[in-house]
Amino acid sequence: MLTIHRARGLRPDGAPGTPVRPGHAVLVDGARVAATGPYEELAAAHGERARVRTWDGVLTPGRHEPDAVALLESAYWPDPREAGELGTDPLTGDALTALGMTDTRWGAAARRGIQRLLAAGTTSLAGPFTRPAVRTAVARSGLRVVEGASPAPLALVPGAPAAFAVFADDGTCLVTVLDGRLVHRRS
Repeated sequence: MLTIHRARGLRPDGAPGTPVRPGHAVLVDGARVAATGPYEELAAAHGERARVRTWDGVLTPGRHEPDAVALLESAYWPDPREAGELGTDPLTGDALTALGMTDTRWGAAARRGIQRLLAAGTTSLAGPFTRPAVRTAVARSGLRVVEGASPAPLALVPGAPAAFAVFADDGTCLVTVLDGRLVHRRS
């Protein structure tokens, strides 16, 4: 299915110094970027077949999380039901040791950590992940895992993976898309 993601502006390469292209949009076909350009042109060419999603922010390639291994394999992200007892921030060190972590608990914590990363506009992670439960959670999330040096952001060009985020003026992430799927939407 075709989807046009329309935002106030588009920064196709994600570089902070690159000017925002006002009125531009991204056309997504399945898991790939089909085209970018002025919204009016994309709508005229594909509007009858495409659904349109409008976002009040700047659309840019998603962010890469270089500290993903530490965030997901060395920290416990509490369940909201544990907030009264454990708080909402990730636990590390002695607090983590006291929890007596099991594979099941590592997997659940990793899924909650991944949700927070998606809510921050993350579309790729530095790896590798050694804990099987964490590795499984990451694989199921659809996040791209990059081993070694930090990758250059994926430019939003035709044929590229449809992995991007839309950020409000205050820097908060409004939406995250992985392989053309909406995986986070700020309420």
